Amino acid sequence: VQLQASGGGLVQAGGSLRLSCAASGRTFITDFMGWFRQAPGKERWFVAAIERSNNNTYYADSVKGRFTISRDNAKNTIYLQMNNLNPEDTAVYYCAAKNNPFRYYDTRLYRNWGQGTLVTVSS
Repeated sequence: VQLQASGGGLVQAGGSLRLSCAASGRTFITDFMGWFRQAPGKERWFVAAIERSNNNTYYADSVKGRFTISRDNAKNTIYLQMNNLNPEDTAVYYCAAKNNPFRYYDTRLYRNWGQGTLVTVSS
């Protein structure tokens, strides 16, 4: 499966951005899709994830109440609406896919990754 992330950019603190990730190819293995982020010099961390079958969602504590993940199954696309952004949200955001929610926060269990899209939040 190929994942194409888009929507990153430069925004001021308090602003909003919406990221998109479109899947193509073997989309049957994208039952569970998520967003991760990696700040400069830091590890890649879980942000949010969503299940295709029941639309269950999962969030990191740091983004709860500010970020919303959603998906359009007809388009094989997930979205990450990011509101009230702050400079600590600056990172490259990656989408990823796997076929089940087991340890959804663990980057090692995702075999399919998009190329990343840069989000920069200025203070």
